[in-house]
Amino acid sequence: MRTMEIVTPSYRPDLELCHDLVHSIRAFARQPVTHRLIVPSGDVDAFSSLVSDTVRVERVRDVLPRGLIKIPGANMWGNVREPWPPVRGWIAQQIVKLAATAASDADAVLLVDSDVVFTRPFDLSTYAPEGRVPLYRLPGAVDGRLPRHMMWDSVARRMLGIPPSSEATRPDYICWPCLWRPASVREMFARVEHVTGRPWWAAIARQLHFSEMVLYGVFIDEIAGAAGHTDDMHCVNHSDESPLGGAELEEFLRGAAPTDVAVMVSAKSGTALDERRRALRAFR
Repeated sequence: MRTMEIVTPSYRPDLELCHDLVHSIRAFARQPVTHRLIVPSGDVDAFSSLVSDTVRVERVRDVLPRGLIKIPGANMWGNVREPWPPVRGWIAQQIVKLAATAASDADAVLLVDSDVVFTRPFDLSTYAPEGRVPLYRLPGAVDGRLPRHMMWDSVARRMLGIPPSSEATRPDYICWPCLWRPASVREMFARVEHVTGRPWWAAIARQLHFSEMVLYGVFIDEIAGAAGHTDDMHCVNHSDESPLGGAELEEFLRGAAPTDVAVMVSAKSGTALDERRRALRAFR
């Protein structure tokens, strides 16, 4: 049987959302699945109530490479060998996702943020129906109207030693949740280290603009070769940073497809937790 592991980086402000995620996995996973919650050292106790036979809580410090050290009083990390520029928190979180996946001995890792909740039964076959891990890829979705996405694509190509794209549009590789093949992540690290002459994490830590999903997507698309593509991660998403009220949540959820097994309402949207929970209870 092929195996899947779930990885969720989180922190104290998202504890209640993470609680709902953990309980939804318990309710809807077709078979037991290891769920790793990776949180700052100071938040471990707060998350300890979620620990079970399938859920474990790990410190960010224990997942990040040893060459990165926390800068006191700031959401930044430093590379002891190259202290400038400092590594911003959101870059460090991407390194956490990559490092956690590479360390997994599962066939696939499902990266699931705290603001996702499962609403229907799921397992690895939901995302890899043919037994192989496909690449999420939405062709032609990125163009000049998404300058940061275009920049992430250029950075990924440079790190992988691939010529810049001359195409006016690029594929979008960013999705919720996100399925990666750990063996492919390890192969990607080797490529980045060969091209940059640095440890993979140090090459990423130097970047001011970076997307881990774009790096993985470009690597699979351009170098490793995809074991199939998908443009559907079976999750209805609200990624805008604008709150949804009760009626808006109901309308949003009516847009879920019959094949959707999860819902993502961005934590950055500021949607009230009680409204979210009420709408999800009614939706189920």
